[in-house]
This record gives sequence, structure tokens and C-alpha cells, in this order.
Amino acid sequence: MVSVTFIEHLAEALCGISAVLFTFIATFSRSPRAEHIVQNLIAITLIAAAGVLWWLSLSGGVLWGSNYLPKPLSLVCVVIAIAARMNIKGENVSFGANPHTIGKNQEE
Repeated sequence: MVSVTFIEHLAEALCGISAVLFTFIATFSRSPRAEHIVQNLIAITLIAAAGVLWWLSLSGGVLWGSNYLPKPLSLVCVVIAIAARMNIKGENVSFGANPHTIGKNQEE
């Protein structure tokens, strides 16, 4: 039988790895191949984290002192995993003003 403490540490490690990779995605985006690999890695680690968080909840464990927190966080992991796979390639999806072009437009 696996200890609840091990499951908790595994969930924290998977979430931490995903967060670090997500933070540095702009660095990896310099190469399309590296970006694709990291996007897949983020999605895989987040789906694994969601599974481990659900397992933690079913085994009666707690995350940061709360036995309610693992299930909602597993849903958040799945949503972020889907978002990590979205590749908008720098397209303007908000259609708002770009702060880098405001000054240029006024000069012209």
C-alpha cells in the first residue's frame, strides 16, 4: 500500500514541474520542435497530476491541510492541460490595443 504522504509529494512534484515548464514556455518557443515537445510534456504532467490528486482524495489524504482541495485542483489541472495544447502562434485573439504599436501609430 502506498502511503498518503508519498501521494501528496508526488502531486506537488508533478504540479511544480508543470508550473516551471509553463513559466519557461516562451524560451522553448524559439524552436517549434522544442515548443511542441514542452507543450506535450506540460499536458502529460498536468493530466498525471490530476490523476494523482484524485487518487489522493480517494485515499483520504489532504493537500495543504484541506481534504476538499484535491478534487477541484484536479479539474484545474485538466483545464490548464487543454490550454497548454492550444498553440495560437502569436495571433491577436483579444483584438485589443497592442501596447507596442500605440506609440508607433501616434508618430505616423
